[in-house]
Amino acid sequence: MLGQRALNRALLERQLLLRRASMAPLRAIAHLAGMQAQAPNAPYVGLWTRLAGFRPAELAELMTERAVVRTHLMRNTVHLVTAGDCLAAKGLYRAGAARNFASSPFARNVAGVDLRALADAGRALLTERPRTRAELGRLLAGRWPGRDPASLAYAVTYHVPTVQVPPRGIWGSAGPAAFTTTEAWLGGDPPSPCAGPDGLVLRYLAAFGPATVQDAATWSGLTGLREVAERLRPRLRAFRDAGGRELLDLPDAPRPDADTPAPPRFLPEYDNLLLSHADRARIIPVRRSVPLPPGAGGTCGTVLVDGFWQATWKITRGREGGAGRDGDAAVLWVEPFTRLSPRQAAAVAEEGARLLDFAAADAGTHDVRVV
Repeated sequence: MLGQRALNRALLERQLLLRRASMAPLRAIAHLAGMQAQAPNAPYVGLWTRLAGFRPAELAELMTERAVVRTHLMRNTVHLVTAGDCLAAKGLYRAGAARNFASSPFARNVAGVDLRALADAGRALLTERPRTRAELGRLLAGRWPGRDPASLAYAVTYHVPTVQVPPRGIWGSAGPAAFTTTEAWLGGDPPSPCAGPDGLVLRYLAAFGPATVQDAATWSGLTGLREVAERLRPRLRAFRDAGGRELLDLPDAPRPDADTPAPPRFLPEYDNLLLSHADRARIIPVRRSVPLPPGAGGTCGTVLVDGFWQATWKITRGREGGAGRDGDAAVLWVEPFTRLSPRQAAAVAEEGARLLDFAAADAGTHDVRVV
């Protein structure tokens, strides 16, 4: 039986959050089975909090060299994954993406349109060069007049495997979400040996610790994983949680002692640590919705204290730490929703100062306020 704290420490160990790892960013992204990336700058903070000596230029270079890509995969949300994982997993999500489209408002707006012809037309346009959905929709509307251009564009990006190209996702840069086809950006290399649902479930367990089948389904957005788990069972070890649910894990994966110290960690918005289990009690001890703020990311998120989510953070810029953009001062506001001890608050402030050195390096002054 694995209790809540044991599951918490196993999750933190797999997610590189008990200590900063001496690991290259490319290897870390592969180890984590991808990073949530709707907010383009979020993975930079996510890697900073996990890796020793991480610099934004390292990830930016991986993106421009096409070693990692931003693409819709798990849960049909934008993830940052290695090029190999993108090629290996893209086929797993096509049926799910089509189902998601069929239940969306966009499907109603293109009812009666030949979706195969629409996908072929969109694929040709995106292969020609990267395009935003707005540009793609305008071009498609010339062939399907009277149809909503945005819905035409979304139909294509749901049915054609695509990636978002730089400068989107480059630290310090800004750019709209421009899409091209996976094949145009990465080529048509054959899938890796980890392709298929079996390999994906094994990767999930390696990155997120002992988990139920429903946990794996919540993370991946795939169906039919019960059969996958039964097929893999001879290669796995079974546990029970405090509620009696079966947890599956890799036999030799690390499961630290429940009393292992866990330092404060600042996570970006949308971090998969908080989103990848059906039962989130191992990281969120009190039922609470994970905030999903808009924006480019890198300026707000959540804080782990003693391994559990217990606070939120936000960086403001301005002469007095207000909403201004003059860059003279950067203030990190930490707002706990549980009571922190003086020692915990001091450790959070110390780690927060390191975050400001990373995320607001251009500011003239830094200040951390635990409120």
